[in-house]
Amino acid sequence: MSKTAYHEQLATEKRAAIMDAATALFGEFGYDGTSLSKIAAGAGVSKATLFKQFPTKAELFEAMVIEFWRPADWTDEVTADGHIRRNLITLGRRYVTVLSRPGMAELFRIVIAEAPRFPELAKANFELGKQPFWRSVHDYLRAESGAGALRVDHPDIAATQFLGMIADNVFWPRLLLIDWRPSRDAVNRVVSEAAETMVARYAS
Repeated sequence: MSKTAYHEQLATEKRAAIMDAATALFGEFGYDGTSLSKIAAGAGVSKATLFKQFPTKAELFEAMVIEFWRPADWTDEVTADGHIRRNLITLGRRYVTVLSRPGMAELFRIVIAEAPRFPELAKANFELGKQPFWRSVHDYLRAESGAGALRVDHPDIAATQFLGMIADNVFWPRLLLIDWRPSRDAVNRVVSEAAETMVARYAS
């Protein structure tokens, strides 16, 4: 491994440690009760290292949101080709993958707990996290509607309906039931049923 590659790997590992520590400490002590110094100690890095990457706690939280919601390297492209059921299942499974990432439920618990005092946290989670994913579903539905395969007058409502059917079954229970772990078959069935419902409602 070259010296440059080594330093890049080390920086990546330190960043991941910072994210993990921040998620755990925000969850335990709250956003306001957690300092960057405490996060640095929890991550096992110097304060200088943390401050270099994240000068403020708000920037660290925004980076956490972006990391949790980042798109994976999807290998199956979704285009407006008229294969509504298949494409919606693909989009639904992507949503499940994102929502099932380690720490995602903890992120939502932090946002919900701190939103009354720090509404900017909820705004960041929506605008930097969920909205880009929601937009991809919205744009797909609008494109299929424009091509005549769907009849969707309000793609914003339709996108929310589709994602809501999935999240209500595979994600939101985790906020209350710590050990909630639906089987892969159960999750796939939820996604398939959501796709079928959308086809029944909106197919031309």
